[in-house]
Amino acid sequence: MTRRQFLATAAAGAASAKESRPNVLFISVDDMNDWVGCLGGYPGVQTPNIDRLARRGVLFANAHCASPLCNPSRTALYTGLGPATSGIYNNEQFWRPALPDVVTMPAYFKRNGYHVAGAGKVLHHTSGFNPPDQWNEFKLQVFDDPWYRRAEWYPWNQKIPAPPGHPFNGMKDFPGEFDWGVLPRTEGEYGDMRAIDFGVEFLNRRLDKPFFLAVGLWHPHIPLFAPQNYFDLYPDSKVKLPESPEDDLDDVPAIGRQWAAARREELNRMVREGKYRDAVRAYLACISFADAMIGRLLAALDRSPYAKNTAVVFFSDNGWHLGEKKHWHKSTLWQRSTHVPLIIRAPGGRAAGRARKQPVSLIDLYPTMVDLCGLPKKTDLDGESLVSLLHDPGAKRKPAVTTYLPGNHAVRTERWRYIRYRDGGEELYDCLGDPNEYRNLASDPRHDGLKKELAAWMPKTSAPPKPVRNDYDFDFERYTYKLKAGR
Repeated sequence: MTRRQFLATAAAGAASAKESRPNVLFISVDDMNDWVGCLGGYPGVQTPNIDRLARRGVLFANAHCASPLCNPSRTALYTGLGPATSGIYNNEQFWRPALPDVVTMPAYFKRNGYHVAGAGKVLHHTSGFNPPDQWNEFKLQVFDDPWYRRAEWYPWNQKIPAPPGHPFNGMKDFPGEFDWGVLPRTEGEYGDMRAIDFGVEFLNRRLDKPFFLAVGLWHPHIPLFAPQNYFDLYPDSKVKLPESPEDDLDDVPAIGRQWAAARREELNRMVREGKYRDAVRAYLACISFADAMIGRLLAALDRSPYAKNTAVVFFSDNGWHLGEKKHWHKSTLWQRSTHVPLIIRAPGGRAAGRARKQPVSLIDLYPTMVDLCGLPKKTDLDGESLVSLLHDPGAKRKPAVTTYLPGNHAVRTERWRYIRYRDGGEELYDCLGDPNEYRNLASDPRHDGLKKELAAWMPKTSAPPKPVRNDYDFDFERYTYKLKAGR
């Protein structure tokens, strides 16, 4: 074979490999904890489409977010850098000007010949977090409550007066974000349906290159709006309220108690006014509504010519407390806030339908997709590919680490959760014997060796927090960021 023939053969082989690379359908939901059927977090929850995906793929039953808050969680997932590396710890920090040289997962797929499209809440949802150059095409989030949205954060959103019946939960002067109920519109008119419509239309196209399609749903993030038929799945009399013993926080360090108390007045008012059960019911309704929308998207994939060569990934960005630890929110380092659903269905994947109990992190998704799709390896990512675990249910894994604000970390193994706060406060839970994390064992000297072992997995240093939104003059039309003088 001549050199020219060799090069021609090699080029043809490379082109063939590119054409055979799997497509990617990345589906995310927001604030969905383990209240899905396949994870068993709530008895009687109805999530048939998510459960079916788990049977067809691999359910990572011990998956955790990199940070229990929307922006730092999503930034970590899509950049492959944990908060302690990136300095992105809260919702007010733009990732793009803070990390100008970082190549996000969508951008990396785009660089490697994929058609990259997104819709809905993918990275954080306010302006400045989804730069157009990351995508070949992107449909911005459509909101169910445009009367509540801030004009400077959502310049594409037309603010309107609140409709009759607002607030729909019947609580006067209740913060708009904490509303719940049924909107006066059809199911197809809900905001997340616009992202699903985009995804369905995209999957109906004939594309001449592999694609990476990210569809992000707002549900079940607050406000908790869903059509009536999803509320009907959960009769009021059968809604089970979470357990929260009165003394549950007695053995929790000061920072943990402080986080648990954040926005507690909203929970207290729900309880005082007899609305707590209604709110839990609304969360369940929104989970089932999200499941139905996911089902519609997966059905479109099954009908498409891409069904056999598309990797499907489903996840939530973080969990959610519904009164556990006297908290109605996220932003803690406990199981309820960090534990998330994660399912991967890979073309030709083995051991489908068999849950993996090893700890994994959402930050592992970037290297996983690079590996799964045969892209050039990236060595600058904090996560670790899950492909070996996709093929081998017994593969060994390191613990999962979650960070919330600088210097606060949780380490999760198959059995243990160890939390250490920036001031040295500690919590240790046996998650097999005490899944609700009622008994803090950190003060027991018998566990000193275990704590030292678990602490070794925590970041050794924490990057200084990056500037916040108000430190920049941001131009939405040009998508430029300029630090203000003196910042």
